[in-house]
Amino acid sequence: MTVLVTGGAGYIGSHVVNLLLDRGDSVVIVDDLVTGVQERVAGVPLTQIDMSVSEAPDVLEKIMRDNDVDAVIHFAGRKQVAESVARPAWYYQQNVGSLANLLLAMESAAVKRLVFSSSAAVYGSSEGASLQEDTPPRPINPYGESKLIGEWLVADAVTSFGLRASSLRYFNVAGAGRPELGDTAVLNLVPMVLERLDRGLSPLIFGADYDTDDGTCVRDYIHVLDLADAHLSTLDSLTEGDPRHDVFNVGTGIGSSVRAMVDEIVRVSGSEALPEVLGRRPGDPATVVADPRLIFDTVGWTATRGLTEIVQSAWDSHLFLTR
Repeated sequence: MTVLVTGGAGYIGSHVVNLLLDRGDSVVIVDDLVTGVQERVAGVPLTQIDMSVSEAPDVLEKIMRDNDVDAVIHFAGRKQVAESVARPAWYYQQNVGSLANLLLAMESAAVKRLVFSSSAAVYGSSEGASLQEDTPPRPINPYGESKLIGEWLVADAVTSFGLRASSLRYFNVAGAGRPELGDTAVLNLVPMVLERLDRGLSPLIFGADYDTDDGTCVRDYIHVLDLADAHLSTLDSLTEGDPRHDVFNVGTGIGSSVRAMVDEIVRVSGSEALPEVLGRRPGDPATVVADPRLIFDTVGWTATRGLTEIVQSAWDSHLFLTR
């Protein structure tokens, strides 16, 4: 099987590319390399292009035809909430426009299998210890809105040209499958804490007065390698059957508090830093944890790695990348 991975040089994408190669699939990559790192996927054919530009459908179609692409895994896009608030039109252009161009190319090249990188951000301010896929989506920022619109667009393509697709709603991704593939963008909790420890500063906790066991927010942290496995499992489930669009939560179903995560990072790093507690950030729900039963019941995938493995792998990668 030949798989086109858009955004394949990114943090999550590179893990998926390496798993595909490990099992013997052929891979081609499209990435604009704004946040992607080509060295993560050295030796894999890569076309550098902004998928939102007008010529992208023709370029993508040619890649698919020239390489006999059987399926697509789509990661390419932007994912900074604050940036999406500051530049909403650009975010729609980047995230929705890129997906629209990809679907145009897939239709022209008769490629009918797609795994779409969505996000738990579609749930917006919804919260709870067991969020299900039928929880009404109410995104609260342009980033989350662009992902929800992406899901709608994928669902429409099922009707229009017989696509078989899965949209995966990620929860909090962390860790590294290999030291060289770690998360280098200081956007998520683990790299943010490590960056502050590197500077000799205390980790920050935003809010310690929530209605949770230790007063800090509770989140569902999933190891990036488990997430990568979920992509392969859902991709394989699309090999046969009628056109359809499956929507799956991808998480562990286990909540861990921000304080517990920070404490584990500090412990593994050998630091003696004590976290500094600041006020709440606007819009942070108390508890957001996935109910992952649907993806298990449908394709047989379940997470197998816990908090300790997430943090240890992130720390090992951090040492490797900053040595």
